[in-house]
Amino acid sequence: MKNRKRNDVLLVSVLAVLLLVADQIIKILVKTNMRLYESIHITDWFYIYFTENNGMAFGMELFGKLFLTSFRIMAVAFIIWYVIKIVGKGFPKGYLVAVALIIAGASGNILDCLFYGQIFSVSTPSSLATFVPWGTGYSGLFYGKVVDMLYFPLVEWDWPSWVPLLAGKHFIFFSPIFNFADSCITVGLFMVILFYSRCLSLTPPARRRKNEK
Repeated sequence: MKNRKRNDVLLVSVLAVLLLVADQIIKILVKTNMRLYESIHITDWFYIYFTENNGMAFGMELFGKLFLTSFRIMAVAFIIWYVIKIVGKGFPKGYLVAVALIIAGASGNILDCLFYGQIFSVSTPSSLATFVPWGTGYSGLFYGKVVDMLYFPLVEWDWPSWVPLLAGKHFIFFSPIFNFADSCITVGLFMVILFYSRCLSLTPPARRRKNEK
């Protein structure tokens, strides 16, 4: 039991830290080497496009900035509490990987909101952001902007003239711009929904089935 718990803790913590570090390296490289709204063409369906947002994943903006940052912190704290409760109890490794992905992704965007406004100068279309002394950045604590850069305009077309309301408008299939942290959250959630929905409990599925018999 002790070995299982130790292995589970190592799996979740090491994976979450590695993903979090990767997310922050990508964001810092983009923020300090690209101007706001600058793009790098990788393929016709994939660009590195630097933008920032005040809101949630994929650029959505709901409620106030302080609320969103506080909500993220509480959500991550709850997930960490949940992990502490389930490690060593026989949950599938894949489920623990999914939880680690969600923790890493949420934590990555929290760091942007908490600290980027304190340590970076403002990014603009004409100037690069730079590191600045603590507290002299572009905004206060909790009010930093989330750095996004992954853009996949997979399909584009102009609506024909006979389509009501949309005639002549340009359409891009999958236009959101997101970041590595958003990807971690999305992959983790899809893993849980598709493969591990039975694990959403403090009791592992195998033990629940045994108790039901």
